[in-house]
Amino acid sequence: MTSTIAAPPDADAALRRLGDRLKAAGYRFTTVTPATHERVNRRPGNARGHSLTDVLGWSRPFDRAALPADVVALLDAAGALRCERDGWHSTIRVSAYDGELFVHSAFPAAGRDAVFFGPDTHRTVDAVLAHLRERAAERADPPARVADVGTGSGAVAVAVAKRLPGAEVVAVDINPTALRYARVNAALAGLGNVRPRASDLLGNVSGAFDLIVSNPPFMIDPEGRAYRDGGGPHGHDLPLAVLDTAVHRLAPGGSLVLLSGTGVTAGRDPLLDAATERLAGTGMRWTYREIDPDVYGENLQEPAYRHADRIAIALLTATRPAGASR
Repeated sequence: MTSTIAAPPDADAALRRLGDRLKAAGYRFTTVTPATHERVNRRPGNARGHSLTDVLGWSRPFDRAALPADVVALLDAAGALRCERDGWHSTIRVSAYDGELFVHSAFPAAGRDAVFFGPDTHRTVDAVLAHLRERAAERADPPARVADVGTGSGAVAVAVAKRLPGAEVVAVDINPTALRYARVNAALAGLGNVRPRASDLLGNVSGAFDLIVSNPPFMIDPEGRAYRDGGGPHGHDLPLAVLDTAVHRLAPGGSLVLLSGTGVTAGRDPLLDAATERLAGTGMRWTYREIDPDVYGENLQEPAYRHADRIAIALLTATRPAGASR
């Protein structure tokens, strides 16, 4: 059973009012990895929700009387409640980061339209902001047109738009739920320069970009779930497609910031090998480095990763020289 009432046309407005209500209450929650989330929820006393963070952060079942009535009413109006045998559940989580609140999918985020937010979001934002600082230190013009490819919650787009108020920030995704949450989250941050668009990569968006950022799915997923599966034998098809897109769509002086994962076997990184081949002869200046050598270790016990010694997070940046043509 889902919400007690059907989500009305102003369901997005209800989510925005919920965000404002949580801000006024001083709500804070940091979303952790799925493995940590599951471990914490298994601890004694954590089976049910009794507070805003229990319900909207830890995604615990709850009795409606456990939350303020206006919060429950806003969740209901947003179509974000469902009833199960163990009680009521919120279908959204709300995370705090970079001074803002972000709506995304409840745990476990297993639906085909799941919208993720977590440590990789933090890593991507940190990498993009560091890149913007480097550009400023080099006295380069600030990006006027930015694309966040696979925007998800819109957190990266929001972080960039806050720092570049004069820029157009196009937040693209193939997932309608992601685009909905990105719109809501941009509105919660008070930003009018974020433009959510339905697009597979940049296929439905015209023109060149001064900055392209992306943290696409990169796991090997035999089930082929769109929010998780990067495609191909190593999970790299989608990250490499983003790289190819950037090679063709970056303006002179424009840059790509791409965060991805890679399974490393006996010291060999197949993503680095593939990126080296793709970028050969393009004239792009680029760097590649691991920013976390060991993540998602629980996946190493799965058949899809039986070849890998570790899963690393890697950051690739590529820049088209200012005088180069596309």
